[in-house]
Amino acid sequence: MRFLTSKPQSEQAETVGPPASKEKVTFVACFMGLVASIGGFMFGYVSGQISGYFNMKDYARRFGDSSLDDSDTAFSAVRQGTITGLLAAGCLVGALIAGKLADTLGRRMAISVSALWASVGIVIEISSQTAWYQFAIGRLVTGFSIGALSVVVPMYQSESSPTIIRGILVSTYQLFITLGIWTSYLVDFGTANINNSASWRIPDGIGFAWSLILGVGILFLPESPRYAYTKGRTDEARHTIARLAGVDENDPLVNNQITQIRVKLEEEASQGKASWSEIFTGPRMLHRTVLGIVLQAGQQLTGANFFFYYGTTIFKATGLSDSYVTQIILGSVNVVCTFAGLYVVHKVGRRKALMSGAGWIFICFLIYAFVGQFALDSTNPQNTPAAGSALIVFSALAIAAFATTWGPIVWAAVAEMYPTRYRAPCMALATASNWFWNFLISFFTRFITDEIHYWYGLVFAGCCLVLVFVVFFFMIETKDRSLEEIDTMYLLHVNPRHSSKWDGSKVPEDSLPSSRNGHGQEQELKQELKDQPTV
Repeated sequence: MRFLTSKPQSEQAETVGPPASKEKVTFVACFMGLVASIGGFMFGYVSGQISGYFNMKDYARRFGDSSLDDSDTAFSAVRQGTITGLLAAGCLVGALIAGKLADTLGRRMAISVSALWASVGIVIEISSQTAWYQFAIGRLVTGFSIGALSVVVPMYQSESSPTIIRGILVSTYQLFITLGIWTSYLVDFGTANINNSASWRIPDGIGFAWSLILGVGILFLPESPRYAYTKGRTDEARHTIARLAGVDENDPLVNNQITQIRVKLEEEASQGKASWSEIFTGPRMLHRTVLGIVLQAGQQLTGANFFFYYGTTIFKATGLSDSYVTQIILGSVNVVCTFAGLYVVHKVGRRKALMSGAGWIFICFLIYAFVGQFALDSTNPQNTPAAGSALIVFSALAIAAFATTWGPIVWAAVAEMYPTRYRAPCMALATASNWFWNFLISFFTRFITDEIHYWYGLVFAGCCLVLVFVVFFFMIETKDRSLEEIDTMYLLHVNPRHSSKWDGSKVPEDSLPSSRNGHGQEQELKQELKDQPTV
């Protein structure tokens, strides 16, 4: 074992003898991760489609601002920002309630209910005639669903996935976000030239399919073994772990995972019912809670959604005749590079990837800002085709960096960071910070770019530089660690800079914290460790 755990006598007897089998990459584990990730697809599809709507004639005719004199746009900054940003506002609310929903209904049922709720928002949007605020409210209602899914899906994946592919499976959530964005671009491109409401109602209506597939499909998958165990369904938890790992139910690997879960839950149960305040006051929880909030906010402050939400507007300003095509190209870069991100999260780890990704995006935004401000003729962009091409190239490079690092890895890193007792509220708060900054970027971007134009890129560049240092000094490497082992590393104050080489089997017996909020089981753990085989 890599860290101290305890084991009852019955389970000790089961592990004496044959060594534990190795976890396998099973079809059912991969299928579980992919089906749950449809929640990410819904997120990407709803987020990406709005960018194309603003250039559709029927959409502008129905919901645009007739008081504007500017022939280049039918939407004021306030109206465009509100329609775009209310989705994120709804997601913020959905993320905050998702933790309680997941603990009450279970991870699987919470995903089903949240997915089906998206249909309500879609109905409100499609039924809109000329009231732009009705369409905006529909996006707000849809946001409740998307926000809840953004918390519960990574939680379900991290709690259920075998350790060897947990990073990959949780990162598929981001992969499906990129696939959703890309799909929305293709659908928008295909319907943009329709001269009636079908141009935007068809893309909207397709969203019903994703809601139904996830809402029904997730019910055919097993419940998270950690949640099942907390509800006293030990046999179900054991069966799920064995099935997903591809081993026998009585295999020592299963016994050890059950033991790790049991010990952590017993420690947490001895402290009584958790309160919200404990996510700041619990052992090493202030550090982890704040770090999760910063990492999720950082995913937005890398600036990727600046391109996804306002891409057609941005590239129309560079003189492109069809900005939809450029959006599809950038969406394709996003998808392809996110596949590479699955390899990165599995082979490279979290820390190195996040630091290098933030550094890469920092350089891209510096070039984007200076080229746009000094080299592009914003009045007649056809006069500076090289500058326009440079903006597109470095936008694509920034998206490539995001897609291989901050896009997929943040979801995995945050989902792994917390003990079971605090996982739901901590992930809800961290994900809410993601949506809070998503809302700020989506709502205020038009106001900011109207004032400072391409200098806006320096804001994202500065944030990326700060993120390099945040990861370097505060985030431990969690690659190939069990969730219980990660908790132990944080409790022991493992130095983030040396965390990738930390060996829990060499931890001195007296180095663990003497208590957790006044309750401790360390002596029991130390004694029982002597009776366990090494896995």
